[in-house]
Amino acid sequence: MWHPKPSPNLFIKNKKKLFWASESSIVGGRVAKPHSRPYMASLQVEERHICGGILIRPDFVLTAAHCNKLSFIITVVLGAHNISKKEKSQQRIQVAKYIPHPKFEGHHYDIMLLKLKNNATLNKYVRTIGLSKKEGKIPAHVNCAVAGWGKTAYDGQDPSEVLKEAVEKTQFDFECKRIWQKYFNSTHMVCTKFDKKKGGICQGDSGGPLICNSKPQGITAFLYKDDCSKPNFPHVFTKINFFLPWIKTMMQG
Repeated sequence: MWHPKPSPNLFIKNKKKLFWASESSIVGGRVAKPHSRPYMASLQVEERHICGGILIRPDFVLTAAHCNKLSFIITVVLGAHNISKKEKSQQRIQVAKYIPHPKFEGHHYDIMLLKLKNNATLNKYVRTIGLSKKEGKIPAHVNCAVAGWGKTAYDGQDPSEVLKEAVEKTQFDFECKRIWQKYFNSTHMVCTKFDKKKGGICQGDSGGPLICNSKPQGITAFLYKDDCSKPNFPHVFTKINFFLPWIKTMMQG
């Protein structure tokens, strides 16, 4: 069994093991149709992918707050399919301002806006994705898509160079609470079931989206440290619609 080295992305407390998915990765799943998710962003440090994100306005990317715990200088790469290549479709934009939620601590309120130094050029490769108009309850048993670049297994295989995607199913809040206990807060989190054979997120996809009915409903937050494919430990996402007022205020300011 692979054990990650101690790092700022590791959170262990009271024998409950959580792992912030710091290097975007889909285990199993399938290769996405090139540029079929033009809102996807690869957050890179020195040309190395560290997290995912979504373009919600030409000048703003939404991601997880823990993606910048070490205050990296992040470059946002848009329009990518194969991040090992300098594709003509790619746009590389520096971050002008990092805006983590002011209550971010541990794995709670794990959400961040990135203000870009210049607007993305919108085209068939780069597009924004709209958020929900208002806060609402996310029902259980809805099939949702997850997507990201990176490792294809939790045991240390090489990262995937191309965007991959998988399907996970939303779970009832009480199921998440029963398993994750005090680490899960249904007010601002949502969790998913996943099929070990079909794949899902693993030590990765931080900041990447949970897309349900064509709308982003979650930002990848944490999962079980030692085995991302352990089905009795659901994957947990920051619930986007809870933060809509904050997001709108920050983008207006």
